[in-house]
Amino acid sequence: MYVIASKEDVVRIPPNLLGEDFEALSARLTQESFQNKVEADGSYTVLVRNIDLQGDGRIIHGDGAVYQKVKFETVMFRPTLHEIVEGTVCEVLKFGAFVRFGPLDGLLHISQIMDDRIDVDVDGRRLVGKDTKREIRLGDSVRARIVSLSINERSPRESKIGLTMRQPGLGKLEWLQEDRKKKEEKK
Repeated sequence: MYVIASKEDVVRIPPNLLGEDFEALSARLTQESFQNKVEADGSYTVLVRNIDLQGDGRIIHGDGAVYQKVKFETVMFRPTLHEIVEGTVCEVLKFGAFVRFGPLDGLLHISQIMDDRIDVDVDGRRLVGKDTKREIRLGDSVRARIVSLSINERSPRESKIGLTMRQPGLGKLEWLQEDRKKKEEKK
């Protein structure tokens, strides 16, 4: 889920950059320091905005850099266990599919796709149910639930997020629409 949070921190401004416009420089360095980073709680900072300088900066003896206190807003992506997410299939492999939701990817293991045996067509980039003939292809939109979550703070792209679609209300969005139409026709 996306969250907007207010934060305060200190940005180091190296002495070799001090000739530039100080406010613009502080804003740029704040974005570089905090944007696209993972926090200790597993939140991924997508965007830093509304950067405001707080007072005068401090110069530390022997360093020469200015340490400027800044206040800013962040737009954060904070996945939680058991959260329902919608995403796009971005890779199909012999053991399942990777689904991109927000700035991260989750693994939809072959055993968690549907209540059917699955044939894998790696060359065709699709997974096909043997009995239902339902298939998942590269680029399909799906709804899944997060069942395991291990965020890698140093390299967010290497985080391990497990997904499932084996519950009512989850699956490829086309399947959900088909099921809804069938239910309405029975009424």
